[in-house]
Amino acid sequence: MDSDSSFGVDRRRLLTWGGVAAAGVVTAGVPLVSAGIGHAGSAATRPSRHDRIPPAALPGGAYDRYVAQLAAEGRFSGLVLLSHRGGTVLSRSYGMADKEKGIRNHEGVAFSLSSAGKPFNAVAILQLAQQGKLKLTDTVGRYLTGFAKDIAERVTIHHMLAGVSGMNTPEEDVQRVFGSREQVHEYYEQWARQSKLVAPVGTPTDHSGAEIVIPALILEAVTGKTYWDYVEENIFRRCGMTGSGFYTRPQWLTDRHIAHPYMMLADGSRVDAVRNLDKSSPYPYVLGRNPGRSFIASPGNGGFGTALDLVRFAHALGDGTVLDRPWADVLTGAKVPHGPTSFGAYGIPIRIAGGQWVFARAGADPGVGANWSIYPNTGWVGVILSNSDGAPLQEMTQREMQAITGASSADGGPGGGG
Repeated sequence: MDSDSSFGVDRRRLLTWGGVAAAGVVTAGVPLVSAGIGHAGSAATRPSRHDRIPPAALPGGAYDRYVAQLAAEGRFSGLVLLSHRGGTVLSRSYGMADKEKGIRNHEGVAFSLSSAGKPFNAVAILQLAQQGKLKLTDTVGRYLTGFAKDIAERVTIHHMLAGVSGMNTPEEDVQRVFGSREQVHEYYEQWARQSKLVAPVGTPTDHSGAEIVIPALILEAVTGKTYWDYVEENIFRRCGMTGSGFYTRPQWLTDRHIAHPYMMLADGSRVDAVRNLDKSSPYPYVLGRNPGRSFIASPGNGGFGTALDLVRFAHALGDGTVLDRPWADVLTGAKVPHGPTSFGAYGIPIRIAGGQWVFARAGADPGVGANWSIYPNTGWVGVILSNSDGAPLQEMTQREMQAITGASSADGGPGGGG
C-alpha cells in the first residue's frame, strides 16, 4: 500500500528521484466544448473570462517549456495533458513506455496510478450509498468480522473515507512476490484486520492503509463482486475509460499499451521494476519496495489509467455518469481542514487556489508518479503521469496549477496536507 500526502505526494519522497527524456508530442487547437465538471455546472454553459486560455497553459507557454526542460535534463519520462471544457489544449509525451520493446510513451499508454486511483474506491462506495445499499454512518462491524471490537463498533465508513478513523496499520511485507489475485486479496484482508485504534475516532490519520482496504471489503460484502470487477464495470466502463483497468503483472509484462516503471537503484542506474522483481528501491520512504511484486493492485487502491481516460473520469464526476450531482458534491465537499486553504474530502484532497476550487489526487511508487487535478469552476483538467523515478511531481503540480489559475504556491499551491 503506497503512501502519499494530501494534494501531491509526500515531498520527501519525490524531490530526489531522476527520469528519462525523449522527444515530445503536442496536440493543440482542438475545439473547446461546453462541458461542466463538478461545481462548474451552469457556469460552464456561458462565456466568461475563464474561457480565455491562459498563455502559460498553451503550447509553447511557461508550463510546456518547464516540462520540456525537465525531460531534456532526464528528470521526466511520461505524459502531461491539459484539457479545457472537454478540449485538449496541451498534450506532451516523453520517454519510453517499454525500453526493451522500443515502445514510446503516448496518449494511448496506461500508467500505474498508485494512490491516484484511490478515489475510485470512494466513488464506488458512494454509488452504493446513493442506491440505499449502505449508509456512510454504518460501522465496520455491520459488514465485516474479525476486527478489533473498538474498530468494529466505532469506526464508520465516513471516518475511513474522510481519513479520520484513528486507525493504524502494521507494516506491509514489501518483499513478498504475489502470484495471483487470490493471494493479494487474502493478504490485504488479513493485513487490514490487524489494524488498531491508536487515536480517538475522528482524528486525522497518517496514511492508514486499512482506511483504503476496509471500504473495498465492505463493497465486496454488499455487492458480492470483487472490488476490481465492480470498479471496472461501474466506473471505468460507464465513463468510457477503455484504456484503464486493474491489470495484472502478466499483462504488465506483455501488453504494449502499459508503461513500465523505471526504478532508480542506489548506484544511480534505473531498471525496469516489473522485469527485476529482485531489485528494491533504496529511498527511505519507499525502502525495499518494488511495484512489480504485486500481482494486482490491493483492494481499494491503484489501477492503471491513460491521461485521456482520467479526463473522462473527471467529466463523469460532474455530468451524472457515475454519481448523481448531489452525491458528487458529497464526494468533493470539504470534510476536514488541513491548512489555511486545503481540506480533506472523500479520497480527494481539495483546496482553494487563485480564487477557485481544485480537486486533485496524487500517487507514487518506485518508478511511478501520477497526479490528476480538476478545476471545477473553470472547466480545466490537468494530468501528469510518470514512469521513471526523478519527476518532481509536487513541483510539476504546482507549475500546472500556476499556469491554469495564476496562483503561486503561497496562494494555495500544492504542498503540506495530511
